[in-house]
Amino acid sequence: MKALFEKIEPVFGNSFTIRRFDHAPDVNKPSWHFHPEYEIVYISNGRGKRHIGDHISYFEDGDLIFMGPNLPHFGFTEELYEEHSEIVVQMKEDFLGEAFLQKPEMAAIQQLFQRSRQGLSFGGETRRRVGRRLEEVMKMGHFERLLELLSILQELAHSEEYEMLNANGFAVEVNAQDQDRMESVFGYVGENFQEDANLDEAARRVNMTVPAFCRYFKKLTRKTFSQFVNEYRITHACRLLADDNLTIAGVSFESGFNNLSHFNRQFKNITGFSPRDYRKNIKKVVS
Repeated sequence: MKALFEKIEPVFGNSFTIRRFDHAPDVNKPSWHFHPEYEIVYISNGRGKRHIGDHISYFEDGDLIFMGPNLPHFGFTEELYEEHSEIVVQMKEDFLGEAFLQKPEMAAIQQLFQRSRQGLSFGGETRRRVGRRLEEVMKMGHFERLLELLSILQELAHSEEYEMLNANGFAVEVNAQDQDRMESVFGYVGENFQEDANLDEAARRVNMTVPAFCRYFKKLTRKTFSQFVNEYRITHACRLLADDNLTIAGVSFESGFNNLSHFNRQFKNITGFSPRDYRKNIKKVVS
């Protein structure tokens, strides 16, 4: 499955796009895509998955994400079946003119745009407050929308309630062959991480020898294939640990680990917590 280029055109009378999607079957059909626009995604509630570049993590109670241009990503409401709404804002860097961000009054927003190239997830009061403001933006006229968007960007720029997702290592440069290859690998891991996601098969799927694939994968993701698979499995385990009905051993098995001690060791290495402690202090993001 290839990362599709998404062409985004603002509607007449607007310099940016803002759309709202309410809970519906179509919302839960994500596609792997990228675009040159910056993107704000607000999800009102519920649990879902972030897959941005080589970053994979779950959110537990809605999310507010700001991404820079050309970061390939899936839709964020995959596996999210609770009643919810999703608001998406997309804008080009020069949506108000080539020199607009260079104005001294825009310094904080310019820094925000730079940080967003790694992917940002906002939480706490910032997420709740900006979410309410985005809901109101949908009701405004064109000029009021623009003023409110600038004000929202300024609030995000000054907020300290965010996490860097560190997804910039896979921004599209743009190389279609790399996109095809990495999507094939990501798709293979996503389909097989609970069983046998092995190096030989991953290399075969992209028509490379194992040594060449190892060098290639490490260059693009800054991780070994084994590290990536383990992080994918541990991220899935974090989601399962929110369910008290599953034992730690059950979570280990459902996440693709057949050895409990190996699971405990990998979990501690990646999250800094034992599975038992993590369950007690559920964290929302594992990078």
